[in-house]
Amino acid sequence: MITKPVIGITMGDAAGIGPEIIAKALMDESIYADCQPIVIGDAKIIKRAASVVGSTSEIHSISRVSQAKNIPGVIDVIDLDLLPEDLAFGVISSEAGDAAYQYLAKAVELAKAKEIDSICTAPLNKEALHKGGHLYPGHTEILAALTDTEDFSMMLTTPNLKVIHLTTHVGLIEAIERITPERTYKVVKLAHDTLTAAGQKQPKIAVCGINPHAGENGLFGNGEEEEKLAPGIQRAREEGIDATGPYPADTLFFRAGRGDFDIVVACYHDQGHAPIKVMGIEEGVNITVGLKGGIIRTSVDHGTAFDIAGKNIADSKSMKAAITSAIELAPKRNTES
Repeated sequence: MITKPVIGITMGDAAGIGPEIIAKALMDESIYADCQPIVIGDAKIIKRAASVVGSTSEIHSISRVSQAKNIPGVIDVIDLDLLPEDLAFGVISSEAGDAAYQYLAKAVELAKAKEIDSICTAPLNKEALHKGGHLYPGHTEILAALTDTEDFSMMLTTPNLKVIHLTTHVGLIEAIERITPERTYKVVKLAHDTLTAAGQKQPKIAVCGINPHAGENGLFGNGEEEEKLAPGIQRAREEGIDATGPYPADTLFFRAGRGDFDIVVACYHDQGHAPIKVMGIEEGVNITVGLKGGIIRTSVDHGTAFDIAGKNIADSKSMKAAITSAIELAPKRNTES
């Protein structure tokens, strides 16, 4: 008998819209039919968010996963009790930044102990995170550090497009310096392994060029495509992976969106993020790929939106999509029938 996966949902920065979109998403009873959602955060902040969005759900404060009620109409919260009830909406604070880190660290602890099957994260604020003493560019790098993972990548998905990145939160000049044939190969393989593990046979992987028109045979750039990308693609192909490119980015995303490819390898942050957000920011999901221990992490693909926090304006579609992805990618638990 296969049991429902346990999804740990971290609250993110409590001054932003994270608590609201969690409370709003968990008003949907169908989520409880497919998983056991456990919020990791502050119960009093989730209670306030439920009031903001008009949810009548009971907020059930717990210290262990085994104490969860797991029924619609109840939000089970592993309560770390780190923040004041009157935390200001939309204000950057070291308190909220540190708390966002602690929620994630607790989620990783639970995932390592196999008490939860996937982690789904609400957004954090990088400035608040840094003020709180945690000098990371974002969720992905924190997760890599907490799991002692070196070879990881960020994957973004919408209903019509999947993108995985060679580099993410670094400046453009540094990003190009970091791209190597080895990195290209490893990310192509991560894309292949992730999609095949999810049940897709022989996924088609397309690699973006670094320069305009993918260098156009040396016309643009200094041969970066031939030096940094082509050898990694060729190595993957020699292992039977269906990887091609590099292709000009200005047409590749259109081709992938219409179904020519299953996933695109982007060279740097904005090259991959911009098309995803144009094609489906409301249903975009951010997935961290390659974490040690097989830990699955999905996230909304938007920020903390401090300007609308506490106003019941935020849309929960991306949070629901992230929870759905966490369910789909979670390992199956077998129990005695």
